[in-house]
Amino acid sequence: MRAPILEKIRLELKADTAAELMTENPVSVSENASVREAMAMLIDKGFSAAPVIDEAGRPVGVLSRSDLLVHDLENVEHLRESPEFYYRDELHTGAGERISTGYQVEKVDRTLVRDLMTPTLFTVAPHTPASKVVSELLDLRVHRLFVVDERGVLVGVISTMDVLRHLQT
Repeated sequence: MRAPILEKIRLELKADTAAELMTENPVSVSENASVREAMAMLIDKGFSAAPVIDEAGRPVGVLSRSDLLVHDLENVEHLRESPEFYYRDELHTGAGERISTGYQVEKVDRTLVRDLMTPTLFTVAPHTPASKVVSELLDLRVHRLFVVDERGVLVGVISTMDVLRHLQT
């Protein structure tokens, strides 16, 4: 018995410009945010990356989960040796404040997003033809392009999923 002949399916991109493809008002992270804040946002939203913006709303980089993992691996902190027990009067902060039992003191990572982000990102204008957007994604081998207005302010993001959503038979 012969295998069925597969019919060639032609897909058409049902968008003319980047503005039609993009997701508007993308979630972004401030370059001055802490790594912990950025990590919480990426995890809570289920994003693999987010644009990093300056105070004027202009994109200055990209922060990805991979950036956070590399940072975590590179910043191994060894605990200092501690005694097996403490006397009650030894339990105090550096400022001399007493620490109640049952609490732990966390060492906070003070690294900022601007110190970890990839300072390169690829942008297009809202009027960029959709075919050019697809070509850019392929040529640059990236998963997303950021859409900026004439002032350089971030107005949208186009992911490969956005492009796939606009394909029709």
